[in-house]
Amino acid sequence: MLSRYLASFAGEFRHHASSFQGQLGLEIGGPSDVFRRFAALPVYALARRIDGVNFSSTTMWEGRIREGMTYEYAQGKIGRQFIGEASSLSKIQSRTYDFLISSHALEHCANALKAMSEWRRVIKPGGLMLLVLPHRQDTFDHLRSITPFEHLLEDESREIDETDLTHLDEIVALHDLARDAPGLTHESFLARALKNHENRGLHHHVFDEDLLRRMFAHVQVTPLFADYARPMHLIILGRVD
Repeated sequence: MLSRYLASFAGEFRHHASSFQGQLGLEIGGPSDVFRRFAALPVYALARRIDGVNFSSTTMWEGRIREGMTYEYAQGKIGRQFIGEASSLSKIQSRTYDFLISSHALEHCANALKAMSEWRRVIKPGGLMLLVLPHRQDTFDHLRSITPFEHLLEDESREIDETDLTHLDEIVALHDLARDAPGLTHESFLARALKNHENRGLHHHVFDEDLLRRMFAHVQVTPLFADYARPMHLIILGRVD
């Protein structure tokens, strides 16, 4: 089956794809188009089963979701749905999963290093962490600066949680509305941002490859490769030490 998807794999992912085949995975914030069959990273087609985690039973991306065996990440493929914070996977035992995947979710976490440490905890030794982040130049974040690693360390030490709006002024000033949802105005964006604890729409931080590699090293995950996939995906894969 693996050979059927080689043509669509993003760059270096083809060399690691077999590590996902027949394995048990966890996805933070999904389902995600980038992991579907014939997409850049078709993990859904390779895995034995994938469970999912989302922060609420109602989100502006997935609508209503229910905890239990309801996570339909691909047609005919269902895993367990957990409701809980990405930075506190308290319902999941350590070293449960062969891999963890997440697409366009880490930027919505106020405490990114805490979240990544928790993600690492639930992966078996030698397992994989595959993250997809917005490529800044291709998104509404293109006017913002890359977040300094030292700032992420400070967030971690201060135990920042999802009520934090430290970046609100910067986001409101530099968010390119023309690249966001049609009809979104400055006023409606600000109103949504002020309720971020409920909707999680903000991108707290902005990433590039160098920052992600430092974050992986901090949580003891060895980077295997970083890549780019259209239309706006910054990809990084690492192995848990």
